[in-house]
Amino acid sequence: MEHEKINKKITVIDGSHFSDLKGFYEEFSQLFMKDEDWKVGTLDGFDDILYGVETDITWKNSQKSKEDLGFDVTKEFYENKIKQGKPFNVKLIQQKLDELIEGNGPTLFEILIEIIESHKNITLILD
Repeated sequence: MEHEKINKKITVIDGSHFSDLKGFYEEFSQLFMKDEDWKVGTLDGFDDILYGVETDITWKNSQKSKEDLGFDVTKEFYENKIKQGKPFNVKLIQQKLDELIEGNGPTLFEILIEIIESHKNITLILD
């Protein structure tokens, strides 16, 4: 068992390579889906890909990502979904937007962290 731990894969996500959610998805797709003919484009899709992934993820320049994917971008993310309407649950998204504005809701950065940390085979290191 110890031997396996030593050989555990380490994947580096570099926050200096992107400044928005689309860029994060592109960075992630490059790292995890090189041979696939589709790319990550949603939070659910991101979550799905992490099933079965066994790696340590080091998120370099995570402070930059925390700012890039912070309050303003998250607010815009929800507002765009509300504007778009279907297929989105506008009521739920409005609730998430309200929570964000009240200071109780997570930013996109925090949502991505939550998703990664929900996968027990992945260890996340913020650098």
